[in-house]
Amino acid sequence: MSNPLSDPGLNSPPVSLPYDLEACTELMRGGSKSFFAASRLLPTRLRPPAIALYAFCRLADDAIDEGDDPVLAMADLKSRLAAIYAGRPGAEDADRALTIVVHRYGIPCGLLEALLDGFLWDSQGRRYETLADVEAYGARVAGTVGAMMSIIMGASTDTAIARASELGVAMQLTNIARDIGDDARMGRLYIPRAWFREIGMDADAWMADPIFDSRIAGFTQRLLLRADALYRRGEFGLAELPWDCRPAIQAARLVYAEIGKQLEREGLNSVGHRTVVSTARKLALIARATAVAVKAPAIPAVPLSPVPAIHYLVDIVSSERHPLVQQLPWTVPSRSFDERVEWMVDLFGRLEQRERINR
Repeated sequence: MSNPLSDPGLNSPPVSLPYDLEACTELMRGGSKSFFAASRLLPTRLRPPAIALYAFCRLADDAIDEGDDPVLAMADLKSRLAAIYAGRPGAEDADRALTIVVHRYGIPCGLLEALLDGFLWDSQGRRYETLADVEAYGARVAGTVGAMMSIIMGASTDTAIARASELGVAMQLTNIARDIGDDARMGRLYIPRAWFREIGMDADAWMADPIFDSRIAGFTQRLLLRADALYRRGEFGLAELPWDCRPAIQAARLVYAEIGKQLEREGLNSVGHRTVVSTARKLALIARATAVAVKAPAIPAVPLSPVPAIHYLVDIVSSERHPLVQQLPWTVPSRSFDERVEWMVDLFGRLEQRERINR
């Protein structure tokens, strides 16, 4: 798809483009609890674009994953993207909000197309033979979000995009490790099939009757070790961000990494149950994350090359990035950082109570 923003005089969304921010917030709230909570630590000016971005991603994922015809859903979403980049979105709140974001921040269309491709891979039952294949999937469904958020925060150097994308892949690997059993029961396998063959294990036979044993524990550990390596790389990107954005990203990084640590404490069994980080532990990690607002980790003496899976995301941003077009028309209540932390304490308590009720 060509990027309509290549002609800045052609497509400029109306400043008064109306949409319902609360409707977008509800979509975000219904997705990842850790991601949603961490977003509340973002500075006020960045909360609406983050919510708008996540809302569209959530709708797109549901449209492809839950629809009768994923290919048809993909065609519809690409048509919606074209309208968004042309500044002529439909009536959907998520589309109208995203229109403002992509024109205001110059989000490359290629990043959103890559995200949609990852969702389509899921619906098509794509097979992942190697860890590189799994990371290529993670780059699409999560690395793209990291790259887009980095751009929204004003960090679009190659280094910033690489570290943000790698952090997204790390989070996706954590999700995969945590959800091995749930995914298998849905007919999906993200553990590299080559790992099964290495130990003479039949991946399809295991998926037909997913049980936990030491072999699955070993696979889970390998996924978490790779995620940890990417979390360490991702942390180096904090120095590229504005100081008031660092706590939210560090909080998300620490909370997601803690899922892996908790999984290890539970014996690496992600087949029999789903690992959850307690509210108390999340709050402790969030408190720790605030320190990076003052002091971010030092940048490595030797520059880190992007991991292969996310190279193309860096290239997309380098080649498609466009100047700002509009100012955002939205406003949200201003809260101090302390007020946002206090709000999160209440949020985690309510989310934990909801999880207990839904079990």
